[in-house]
Amino acid sequence: MTTKVAKQRSLILIKPDGVQRSLIGEIIKRFEQRGLKLVAMKMLHPTVEQCEAHYNKDDDWFTRKGEGIVADLQKEGLPVNKEAIEYGRDIIRTIVQYMTGGPVVALVAEGHEAPTVVTQLVGGTEPLNADIGTIRGDFTIDSYYMATVDSRAVRNLIHCSESNDEANREIDIWFDANEIMEYTTAQERILYDISADGHWRS
Repeated sequence: MTTKVAKQRSLILIKPDGVQRSLIGEIIKRFEQRGLKLVAMKMLHPTVEQCEAHYNKDDDWFTRKGEGIVADLQKEGLPVNKEAIEYGRDIIRTIVQYMTGGPVVALVAEGHEAPTVVTQLVGGTEPLNADIGTIRGDFTIDSYYMATVDSRAVRNLIHCSESNDEANREIDIWFDANEIMEYTTAQERILYDISADGHWRS
């Protein structure tokens, strides 16, 4: 009997720098080539409210990230003018400014272990240290250090959900339920052993 593997989803945002650099097609191609199915896609200009809901971080996150910024500033011999937590909050402020500065392309990818697969394809959050062969590792060399010194968000081309729970929360921010498509691809029929009418074969 065929094993019925649960498929998961991941939210993907091609950020303004990815759109500006005409990398939309190249980025989408990598997800489709790997075997993921796109079930939603649109271009939009994000609102501040969407971005703030999306990047919903707690004080522990702000403090941890802020401490890293303080260390970078001290390394560069630059003044530290506020508490670490405020530098952490500045990260979200600069990201919101960055994300609302131009159109983005929002996608929902579906497949077996989709968040894990998408994360592998996208690469590490800091492009400078992302593996060659990943989207970030192949197309940008920005770094946390450069972003900190310039007081801006790191330009890393793309966002992706890191877990299924995170994906479900994020998808609701960017898509209405009626924008998620239900269909079966030929590739799915091969990989998941699905019949032409969309049902699992046993």
